[in-house]
Amino acid sequence: MVGRMTKNIIEVRQGDSFTITLHLYKNGANIDLDGSVVRMQVRRNSGSLVWELCATSWQDNQGKMLLQITPEYSNIAVGDYKCDIQLETPDGSINTIFPSNIHQIGIFRITEQVTQGE
Repeated sequence: MVGRMTKNIIEVRQGDSFTITLHLYKNGANIDLDGSVVRMQVRRNSGSLVWELCATSWQDNQGKMLLQITPEYSNIAVGDYKCDIQLETPDGSINTIFPSNIHQIGIFRITEQVTQGE
């Protein structure tokens, strides 16, 4: 489960798994995510959708959810893609939580692998 997440880049080796643990809080208190949807999209530079992934519930009443990137999602061509992660709350509001800087586009980077099934 090797990967890396910085302020605006998520990096995963081609064909590998990577779990992103999200812990959302405001003013030091956990945000209750019960009934919320956390969604990640990865798109080509042309804008076409590569895939979409919804987070799984994990202590959502304590502000925690998991995005589990499996080989199904990371086994795409090596390179950089556009991405973001959004939170939709039960009241219908939508907020982009990655990248947090509104002046940046998130990057989902697939790096080269060596070991391949024959």
